[in-house]
Amino acid sequence: MQFRKEEEDNFALDMTPMIDVVFLLIIFFMVSTVFVDFSRKMDINLPTSKSSVLDKNTKTLEIEMLKDKKIFLEGKPVTLLGLETTLAKMQFKDKKPSAIIRADKSLPYGDVIQVMGLLQKKGIPDISVAVK
Repeated sequence: MQFRKEEEDNFALDMTPMIDVVFLLIIFFMVSTVFVDFSRKMDINLPTSKSSVLDKNTKTLEIEMLKDKKIFLEGKPVTLLGLETTLAKMQFKDKKPSAIIRADKSLPYGDVIQVMGLLQKKGIPDISVAVK
C-alpha cells in the first residue's frame, strides 16, 4: 500500500491584514489632519460674522487691504490710484465679474468704501467682503 506524502505546512506570514491596517491608518491620518487654506496670502484679521457663504466655482478678483492701508490686487501690491488704472485696463470675459475684498477689521470703513466705489465704477456688480 502506498501512502501519499503529506505536504509540509507553510509557515510564511500573511501580509494582507498588515497592509489593510496600514492603509486604514493612512486614511485616518489624512482625514484627521487640518487642511491649510492657501487662498489667504496676507495676515489679515478679518471681522467675524454669524453666517457667510463663498462660492468657489466662479473666478473672482481678490483685493486684500492691510491695517497699514496697503492694498494688494491678486497678491501684488498696488496703490489706490494704481488699483484704479489696473481695473480700467482689465477686460472681463464673464458677463458678471465678481470681487472679494479681504480688509482688516481695524481698517477705517471709508477706505473699504473707496475700493468698493472703484469696483462699481469698473462695472463689477458682485462685490463681497470676506469675514470669518
